[in-house]
Amino acid sequence: MAAPITVPAPASAPKRRAADMAYDAIETLLSTLQLEPGSQIVEAELAERTGLGRTPVREALMRMVSIGLVVQQARRGLLVSTIDLADHLDVVQTRRVLEQLIATCSARRATAPQRKEIVRCAEQMVEAAARGDLDGYMRADHALDLVNHQASHNDSAVKAVTPLIVQCRRFWYAYQHQGEIVEGANAHLELAQGIATGDEAAATAGADRLMDYLERFARKIIDR
Repeated sequence: MAAPITVPAPASAPKRRAADMAYDAIETLLSTLQLEPGSQIVEAELAERTGLGRTPVREALMRMVSIGLVVQQARRGLLVSTIDLADHLDVVQTRRVLEQLIATCSARRATAPQRKEIVRCAEQMVEAAARGDLDGYMRADHALDLVNHQASHNDSAVKAVTPLIVQCRRFWYAYQHQGEIVEGANAHLELAQGIATGDEAAATAGADRLMDYLERFARKIIDR
């Protein structure tokens, strides 16, 4: 029996619904390609892997169907969506606009503990990148996103950006040998520091630097 998936959450995070925890756990499996693009999803297996019940897992999967991370096909059931190289630059460009908005909102609205936590997560990314720890890098990245999204108090932007973030993470894991995580970590740190200081322009610049990095990475893969 596989060990249940655990997803780190910021210390200041409120108590969360089982369906939300299931969503995060399955998102991690998707992002890291433990659930491969095009593979069939078995609800009972996911319930066992996440350590959560079938009802929250089913609810999480239906959310993923609604945003295109999971597709439902007649006779084949639920499948993990594929990675579309041709579409990926559009994903990054759309994410850029949303990340700028979220960064601005977080710089304006984050509490003092949230600002501290955002920087702590970014520093963990820098440390993980320095030792070449991709899994640690991605865990800290996910934790940073969680607290940044909470701090923004902009649910519409967060709901729109979440599937794009997963697509970017899946793309990264599929082609990670072509990327440089130190550069990515430093971009996240610039974003975090901008938010922490409450400087909306600096936070937006950090979001832009991060998206520039992801766009260069995508072009390198697509144009090769």
